Amino acid sequence: MRNGTATTDTASDAREVCALLSDGSTVRLRPACPEDRGQVLRLYGDMSTDSLRSRFFVVSRRSGEQAADRLCAPPEAGHRTLVAVHGDRLVGVAEYELGDDPTSAEIALAVADDFHCRGVGTLLLEHLVHIARENGVSAFTADVLADNHLIHKVFADLGLRVTRQYDGPTVRGVIRLEPDERYLAAVDNRSRTAGTASLQPLLRPRSLAVIGAGTRPGSAGRAVLHNLREAHFNGPLYAVNPHAHAVLRIPAHASVTDLAHPPDLAVIATPAAAVGETVVQCGKAGVRALVVVASGLDDGAIAELTEVCRHWGMRMVGPNCLGIANTEESVRMDATFAVTKPVPGTAGVAVQSGGVGIALLDGLSRLGIGISSFVSLGDTRDVSSNDLLQWWEGDGRTELALLHLESFGNPRAFSRTARRVARRMPVLTVDAGRSEAGRRAAASHTAAAAIPTMTRRALFTQAGMTATRTLGELLDTAALLHSQPLPAGGRVAVVSNAGGAGVLAADACVDAGLTVSELPSDLRGELLALLPAGASAGNPVDTTPAVNAQELSECVDRLARSGATDAVLVALVPTALSTAVGADLVTAATSAPKGRPGVPLVVALLDQPERVRLLRTEDGPAVPSYGEPQSAAQALFHAAERARWLARPPGRCVQPTGIDGPGAHALVEAFLARDPAGGWLDVRETARLLGCYGIPRLPQACVTTEREAVDAAARLAGPDGAAVLKAQGPGLLHKSEQGAVLLELRGESQVLAAYRDLTRRLGTAMTEVLVQPMAARGTELLAGVVQDEVFGALLLFGLGGTISELLADHAARLAPLTDTDVHELVTAPRYAPLLFGHRGSGPADVAALEDLLARLSRMADDLPELAEAECNPVIAGPDGITVVDARVRLLPRHARDPYLRRLP
Repeated sequence: MRNGTATTDTASDAREVCALLSDGSTVRLRPACPEDRGQVLRLYGDMSTDSLRSRFFVVSRRSGEQAADRLCAPPEAGHRTLVAVHGDRLVGVAEYELGDDPTSAEIALAVADDFHCRGVGTLLLEHLVHIARENGVSAFTADVLADNHLIHKVFADLGLRVTRQYDGPTVRGVIRLEPDERYLAAVDNRSRTAGTASLQPLLRPRSLAVIGAGTRPGSAGRAVLHNLREAHFNGPLYAVNPHAHAVLRIPAHASVTDLAHPPDLAVIATPAAAVGETVVQCGKAGVRALVVVASGLDDGAIAELTEVCRHWGMRMVGPNCLGIANTEESVRMDATFAVTKPVPGTAGVAVQSGGVGIALLDGLSRLGIGISSFVSLGDTRDVSSNDLLQWWEGDGRTELALLHLESFGNPRAFSRTARRVARRMPVLTVDAGRSEAGRRAAASHTAAAAIPTMTRRALFTQAGMTATRTLGELLDTAALLHSQPLPAGGRVAVVSNAGGAGVLAADACVDAGLTVSELPSDLRGELLALLPAGASAGNPVDTTPAVNAQELSECVDRLARSGATDAVLVALVPTALSTAVGADLVTAATSAPKGRPGVPLVVALLDQPERVRLLRTEDGPAVPSYGEPQSAAQALFHAAERARWLARPPGRCVQPTGIDGPGAHALVEAFLARDPAGGWLDVRETARLLGCYGIPRLPQACVTTEREAVDAAARLAGPDGAAVLKAQGPGLLHKSEQGAVLLELRGESQVLAAYRDLTRRLGTAMTEVLVQPMAARGTELLAGVVQDEVFGALLLFGLGGTISELLADHAARLAPLTDTDVHELVTAPRYAPLLFGHRGSGPADVAALEDLLARLSRMADDLPELAEAECNPVIAGPDGITVVDARVRLLPRHARDPYLRRLP
């Protein structure tokens, strides 16, 4: 229901979804149907007398029969019923029914006794709340016995606002269906609990079987079994091969069903044609998790595979993956077919490409950072990067998260999880697919939609993730974040024993976005007093080749203690005085005097063959050493950006006032009723929709005759002002390029001539003319919304007018925006200094610009039908802003709650 009018069932009413309970098991949620009556009767028939009394206030089996009749009746307007099914058994039911007030519904809930305290009731209510809100219900009511502590806890833990009115032995509860940050946080917590519990048999299995472990060297299954044996997997290990008695001296079984006890985890390495039947056997045998390394499955086979996993409650990694590993001493699992053995450590790694996974395993092991757990996600049909972030958040070992992602299942949920996890540990990713060719390859490789670069970067920026351009840069940055403190800012002091190397290092820092400022005069004097003759200390600090270890150490220490810099980069090269960079100089540069806390130190050794390595010190943290100063500078930049993100406030979702939501929904519904396929709003509808969200526009009038044009221009522009005429028509979207805009029209004669000129040139393509006063001068900007099929609404902001596409100076953030997002969106583009009075120009009304973006964000969040909206140009001046021109396109879409708990 919208605006008090009952609607038919929404799309989500009839959709079956799977979700996780708090113990990690899987249930299916779907609407009840007449065929469920027998199962509902059994649900009530198996209940204890206490449970029946709590549900019906009396102990009566007849009450259960009446409830089953009502719940399983054909759907009626105003009544919704959801059931939860575990395997083939119905274990819970929830319903709501409208009364006289169409915005309030009475609810009832019942859960099987042996499924109490496993989250069935809460999960049903979350989905019932979603359906109710889509149909205009804003409150649930329930009469509950005062001593029914279980249901009171369910209501309290839901995260929504609950009020209670006591009446003797019963309590009248009212639940307000207004999801806010408290509700989303509660959903997050339940998702994290359920998700990590479901991954226990996957990442901490007590027993493991390799199905398809071949006797032929080079087979994937045999390699997995070999790696598990070599890692000394801490639990029973089984080989499944119907054609062998043993594989690698491990007894082989004909089928997983022949095992005395079902393993927690099965790695499936059979040929593609056998995977489907093998997965069914695993489900029937009681296997709890799968890793499918097999490749070559088509979309239909993968869909069937996923459905079987859902039915039997198995979590799945893959198909088409390298495998998984967990280096915990209590697990010691290397279930991959990689050659590199994962070294125990603190980095959690999730990749969609097996080749990238091998490279990261090798690099992290070589650096000595090591792996806490590793998951090759493959086609990502179930377990995703979001699951892994939640796991690492609470595993007690992971301090660094590294991701290589080519697709995103639920970007909003991922972003929310990543924001939370990034507050606790660095989350790094490779920004793969920046080019059109790269996006095509990613889409082909992972069977996922290609994701525009700006959209993906908006996600990374808002989530506080460190996005690098290459795998090498990822490892460079991981080495620094693993070993050194974060810099307080972007000021870098460069120290070198050769002037040329110092220049290169300084250039690299500036190119990376860091600052290499001249040092204070007193600090320069101190440095020159301790360095050899001929040294310079302007920054870069040139110590000369004659510097010895003690002098270099004191120089670096003095810089770190000075407060004049946030990081120190030491660039050392072989010289005539030292044919190689002496070990004593390196040791001096990397030593950690007591006065250097909180200031990161990096080294660039220009004769170092490795791209990056970690230099261990006796009494301090390791120091990253790079083969080129560019690598060191880029890693420092990423560290500074992380420090900046951590220092900013998390932000609150913006809530602009004066919003007419019902009016906006009514306009959208009326347009789509008239044009079911969607399309562009006309200029009047666009003005009304923007008006619903309080977005300021120039006054305007639509005319169809010369006289109307003259009268409108005189009325809107005034006797001394200038008017603008803009031709309107279905094909006139880019008006400036099509010559459909005429400016600076003064007096009746100019307006008449302009109107006739438009009529002559555009003919039937013009259906009417929009008349506006000439806008005041100011900075021309663009603010808009684009709906991404995967990511949702993307807010764009940047330079506008006719040069907008040419300069492409735009920033983007994903809706809904926080106040911090809004401010960063305004300040992110390169032109931003113009808005703050650059070089004497008058500052724009930045607060008004931020309010505009907040209103566009709210509009995008309210209206899933909003395919795109563009305000261009927006004239920003010192006294406010004005939207001069706008266009809006709608498509028939249903809202999809991105935070509703469900499996892919």
